[in-house]
Amino acid sequence: MSDTAVRTAFVTGASSGIGAATARALGACGFAVGLGARRTERLEEVVKDVERAGGRAFCAVLDVRDAGSVDAFFDAAEAALGPANVVVSNAGIGFARLLGEYTQAELRTELDTNLLGPMLVARRAAPGMAERGAGDLIFVSSLNAVAPRTFQACYSATKAGLETFVRVLQMEMEGSGVRASVVRPGPTGSEFGADYGAERTRRVLESWRYWGGMRELRWMEAERVADAIVTVAMTPRGTHLDVVQVVPVGTRKGPL
Repeated sequence: MSDTAVRTAFVTGASSGIGAATARALGACGFAVGLGARRTERLEEVVKDVERAGGRAFCAVLDVRDAGSVDAFFDAAEAALGPANVVVSNAGIGFARLLGEYTQAELRTELDTNLLGPMLVARRAAPGMAERGAGDLIFVSSLNAVAPRTFQACYSATKAGLETFVRVLQMEMEGSGVRASVVRPGPTGSEFGADYGAERTRRVLESWRYWGGMRELRWMEAERVADAIVTVAMTPRGTHLDVVQVVPVGTRKGPL
């Protein structure tokens, strides 16, 4: 298949934030985009945005923690748009907790959403891509994978685990025509963390600053991460963007 024919993408966690921004950016590049998330009412709005941007769009409920839901989403999206040339595993969740404050259910939710979910999605997508001889599996990680933070012990562990999984997947897919890539965002403005509350947010930010997690309290727009994801998806065959780290530009000059 020629590069210009690669025009179908599925995006998980597409109802808001980086996922929604990625769907819009892919639509603007002419992709047909399959959008999956648990909040289907939010997906309908993103579908309209993708279509206004110039792409085709389809949405369906998707809970990446459940293999049956993953299979049902892929079946429906493939029937509507055809097989995916690009799959963006973006669905993620994080609670602002010290380890002793987590419930077992919260730990399980983060592990299943951030680590098991991308594995289930890749397990469903990779064989068909390999059979067709081309495809891109793009995984949205986090700077936490290499710079873990307090109040995010489980979240940081899931992202480090995700990047290890992708490295193994790259070895397994070697020679198949399927590329597995990581996009690793730094602080990004989204609904992520919007429910922390003022006092919890203050404690979290103070702790991050103390441990060197944030030199500046700055976030990127989700669209900047989406730009990086689209760049990976549009990279000509024969080249592999392995890990792309995207961080905000600093605004102050340190001592030299």
